[in-house]
Amino acid sequence: MVDLKNTDVALIMGSNAAENHPVSFRWLDRARQDRGAKIIHVDPRFTRTSAKADVYAPLRSGTDIAFLGGMIKYILENKLYHEAYVVNYTNATFLIKEGFNFDDGIFSGYDPDKRAYDVSSWDYELDAEGNPIKDMTMTHPRSVLQLLKKHYSRYDIDTVCSITGTPKNKYLQVLDTFCSTSAPDKTGTILYAMGITQHTVGSQNIRAFSIVQLLLGNMGRPGGGINALRGENNVQGATDMALLYHIIPGYITSPSTATEHKDLTAFLAKETTKGYRSNTPKWVTSLLKAWWGDSATKDNDFGYHYLPKRDSKKNYSHIAMFEAMYKGEIDGLFVMGTNPVVGGPNANKEQTALCNLKWMVQADLWLNETADFWTYQAWERAVHNDKVNIKTPADIGTEVFFLPACAVFEKEGTAAQTGRWVQFRWKGAEPVGESKADLWIVDQIATRVRKLYQGSTKPQDEPIVNLNWDYGHGHEPDIMKVALELNGYYLGDNKPVPSFAKLMDDGSTACGCWVYCGCMGLTPTGELDYKPMHRDNKDNSKHGLGLYSNWAWSWPVNRRIVYNRCSVQPDGINPWPGDEKRALIQWDASAVGDPATGKLGKWVGDDVPDFNVTLAPEEPGGKNPFIMRPEGVGCIFAAKTSMKDGPFPEHYEPWESPTTNKINNQQNNPCVKVWEPDKQGNSKDFPYVATTYRVVEHWQTGALTRNLPWLSELMPDMFVEISEELAKEKNIKNGRKVIVSTSRGDISAVACVTKRLKPMIINGEIVHMVGAIWQFGFKGFATGDIANRLTPHIGCANSMCPEYKAFLCDIRRA
Repeated sequence: MVDLKNTDVALIMGSNAAENHPVSFRWLDRARQDRGAKIIHVDPRFTRTSAKADVYAPLRSGTDIAFLGGMIKYILENKLYHEAYVVNYTNATFLIKEGFNFDDGIFSGYDPDKRAYDVSSWDYELDAEGNPIKDMTMTHPRSVLQLLKKHYSRYDIDTVCSITGTPKNKYLQVLDTFCSTSAPDKTGTILYAMGITQHTVGSQNIRAFSIVQLLLGNMGRPGGGINALRGENNVQGATDMALLYHIIPGYITSPSTATEHKDLTAFLAKETTKGYRSNTPKWVTSLLKAWWGDSATKDNDFGYHYLPKRDSKKNYSHIAMFEAMYKGEIDGLFVMGTNPVVGGPNANKEQTALCNLKWMVQADLWLNETADFWTYQAWERAVHNDKVNIKTPADIGTEVFFLPACAVFEKEGTAAQTGRWVQFRWKGAEPVGESKADLWIVDQIATRVRKLYQGSTKPQDEPIVNLNWDYGHGHEPDIMKVALELNGYYLGDNKPVPSFAKLMDDGSTACGCWVYCGCMGLTPTGELDYKPMHRDNKDNSKHGLGLYSNWAWSWPVNRRIVYNRCSVQPDGINPWPGDEKRALIQWDASAVGDPATGKLGKWVGDDVPDFNVTLAPEEPGGKNPFIMRPEGVGCIFAAKTSMKDGPFPEHYEPWESPTTNKINNQQNNPCVKVWEPDKQGNSKDFPYVATTYRVVEHWQTGALTRNLPWLSELMPDMFVEISEELAKEKNIKNGRKVIVSTSRGDISAVACVTKRLKPMIINGEIVHMVGAIWQFGFKGFATGDIANRLTPHIGCANSMCPEYKAFLCDIRRA
């Protein structure tokens, strides 16, 4: 977050940062004060962020790719891209296979029956050695840059504005302001939140950001990049530890039943690529050793067969899991720190799905809506709707167990924020009553389950019997033992491994999460030194960039800005013209690179180099800063399996839309996962665009804040926002109750008639929007109907993230 103060222009899309991420705005204000930075806000509503912005531009929810596609066209046709950066640091020069094409919304290789692409044509033209062929002039018709120009040639300003509803003068102001960051002495940053990700094209929204930032030369430089603003203080840490269904810790693909994952050799052959990921065998072997210790040996594939394997033909995302529950395919569910009856899409269906479980365990501070899904109160509805199957406790056989958990200040541990800073938090208060920390709960469950299996000789029980589970034997688990395992240790002496490069694939090291390797060291006296506890608030950068490298610890290897090779010119020595103070590292030919041999040449600077520290700029690969990519460069074209729905982002209308797609004849993303085609609302019955968002007074599903009297008093009612024009049309008065309906259900809310929402002209027609707060439920001091009873079960083609931010509704007086 501190790096935001180094920017010249900040573009905020899909986020109300001033209210919901105030720390980010603190640093943006610093950039404005110290650098004269400009702040742009693009959002369907005029919010407190809009009020703080230099430029505000409205857009219709669900049209971000059209908005950004127009920006890409503007950059290309006016040659505003940072040419030296684009030529050397991106795949714009790469040639694409002759078989690749795009026709009216569909890329080559589409199978309509499978709703999926054969991506074999989405690849580079290769030479005899298997290397991509390049055209450094970028004039070849099959070069990525020329294909990019062709693809976005349709996204002219008038067309974009007719799709997004953005006034043309505002759109031009955004283009002019943000594209100014292509100058070598400027950088621009993009900030986003759930308003970007929670769409059927959410992943491609972020890809569009990436293309803009690569063209402008803003990645890997102070004040640049793309910053995801997290709705929870440890979202980064949760994903590091494999919260998502398709990965295991450290963003390693989780094994499946596919043939290419049949054993460890096959798995490593499939998942090991060039760049950093050439270390995958070390990461996986060390992870297996951490989990199964002495029982993981070379002779048994280091226990690879103990790992659960996903059915390669099944979807394990949130929506798919609740669909399976709804069908009675899942017996039991643990719910920890989440509240899907409020936060899940199509909440009526997800609540019904819980009724088909045999048992459910809920761990939380209070009995939230999910814990009490079976009560009479939980099934009260605003109006009668035949499509919603109302139940009573007598209808529900699910046995519910509640485990009282600690609040964050009642326990110790780490959280990883959006800048990847891992920070330790000390306990501030003793737990209330019988509540316990999550670590204690998980440790006790694992310990007691293992005890039940003691003495078993069944092969299927070996993953539990042989589990390496030793985090202390006192009243509380030893958190430093957990931290040491995450960092990694040598099997011989249990000393911490200093960095992931030192992990081994021969079984001599154990490591629970390779990205955290290096967070633990030794003090001069030989004691463990847990670096997330460090609190040195001195800025170690020469020009006040705010690295603070001894405050907490940042993964990987305490690097504060990833891809920082981009902060200097391709020669590795000279900073970008006029931007000397933002050069993070540089090549020093006189520095000793290898102490063992005395070989000279090393990357030095204020930050930890995100590069092979002894690879000279003139050597092969010496100009390739994006070392997590096999190409070594930033990808404007997403080759092969990188994306499921296209190598370039393309505008498709949300699953429910008030208009037809004006860019192509493919109305919706052709790869989107549709669970309930019969629940697709139409604009005749549901004429208004609806979206959901949060307020600053409540946090997430409100389970914490709606149980606090002072916050409940500040924001006591569930409300929906509508424009003055729509209120007049529907004869709705401010402060009166209204009913909002979709094909999934209905809610009651207080009407907030406001100037913050305005009607939009979309394809020549007036379109109104309705905004709903999603943080209310039937528990706590402040109660209200659940907004997600309105949202659909529809998922992004890549991430399966639900589409909370753009759907159709109707509204009427209660």
